Amino acid sequence: MKSVQEARADAQAIFRAGIARVDPVAMVQRAVTIVAGDSGPRLLASAGGVEAAYDLSRYDRVFATGMGKATARMAAGLEHALGDRLSGGLIAVKKGHAEPLSRIRTMEAGHPLPDDSSVAAAQAILDLGASMGTRLTERDLVIVLVSGGGSSILCAPAEGLSLEDKIATTKLLLASGANINEINCVRKHLSAVKGGRLAAALAPATVLTLVLSDVVGDDLDAIASGPTVPDPTSYKDAQEILARYGIADRLPSGVARRIASGVAASAGSPSETPKPGDPIFSLSKTVLIGTNKLAVQAAAEEAGKRGYATLALSSRVTGESREVAQVFLGIGKDMAASGMPLTSPACVIAGGETTVTLKGNGKGGRNQEMALAFLASLGRAPKDGERLVFLSGGTDGNDGPTDAAGAIADVDLLATAREAGINPEAALANNDAYTFFDSVGGLIKTGPTNTNVCDIQVLIAR
Repeated sequence: MKSVQEARADAQAIFRAGIARVDPVAMVQRAVTIVAGDSGPRLLASAGGVEAAYDLSRYDRVFATGMGKATARMAAGLEHALGDRLSGGLIAVKKGHAEPLSRIRTMEAGHPLPDDSSVAAAQAILDLGASMGTRLTERDLVIVLVSGGGSSILCAPAEGLSLEDKIATTKLLLASGANINEINCVRKHLSAVKGGRLAAALAPATVLTLVLSDVVGDDLDAIASGPTVPDPTSYKDAQEILARYGIADRLPSGVARRIASGVAASAGSPSETPKPGDPIFSLSKTVLIGTNKLAVQAAAEEAGKRGYATLALSSRVTGESREVAQVFLGIGKDMAASGMPLTSPACVIAGGETTVTLKGNGKGGRNQEMALAFLASLGRAPKDGERLVFLSGGTDGNDGPTDAAGAIADVDLLATAREAGINPEAALANNDAYTFFDSVGGLIKTGPTNTNVCDIQVLIAR
């Protein structure tokens, strides 16, 4: 039987294999090719059974733009795929997530909360033609690179709202336990760029959007708040979400007025986001090039190579982090005790995106919280889980507002905590997973990976 240390090393290698599979450079190069056509070269974008084709003789220029944590590496892949056919471009990425690019200019902006640089980036991309030195025409093809984090990185407050209004609202949503689809529904109705409004701003150019998904279920309108796709949600939906999580009465006054006015839909009310069937999308196509499912499958393949019976359980894990941890612990105990669903040595891989409802004032993220909840429960009956190693990490390398991707939990770390007099239950009650794991050596630090397809969980039964 492998030692805890060996299983811990395996878990990290399995996690990193999942990240490597969704490297944005490789994803774009797989998806975008130039082929010969009857009238000249054609650009093909194809992934997951969806294909978009463009006769490049119809366009005088090809520009790139986009936003998100993974967008710089997506842009590097696009530069490699298109070469000198790319006329230029402008992207916005999270601070510290830039890549060397030769034809595409990069602006760095705030995440997980927007800042002044997020507003500047949004304005520059909304005015892409001016940023490129001339207005866009029907003879332009604009390739929009979208990845997770774009909702914060690109921030254009709607008329009557300020950056401070957006920041305050985002903080309330992030702390409420709302999922990313719900958060982005509200964001879209407070924005001049989200919810399809960027597609309108880029007209009359043809728009091709390449998407790397960080949203469970891969809903295109939720990824980076869907800047170039139709928005099926409404002001009424946003109002119901704010009420559901008990934050409607804590909103900035301008936000509350905008939502109420949009729901009323009376004269002078703010316009709705563009909906399915809107003519502005007639020149716009979207191709989803990377997902959490691909990362989970690659992680499972690596686990198999390392000698584990392997199950890729799901790419749609959601819910409160500390509650999801109990599910993984239960699965692990069954594997160790009775070989259900797999006989050990075994490894279960899953992915998705959980949430944390903040009750304390500690530091951490959803993956660290999940690992801490797993460890705290393990501490109540350590013998039942002495053969288990559990890792939860974000594929982007950043878990919440920390420099860790996530954390790992096992009996050795539990013993270290007890020897040091550190109580995992107390840390969990204060949402202080980072401080706990930093003290016992359980943090997973990859640095920025410049990709982003939600989270990966690795559960090993030795």
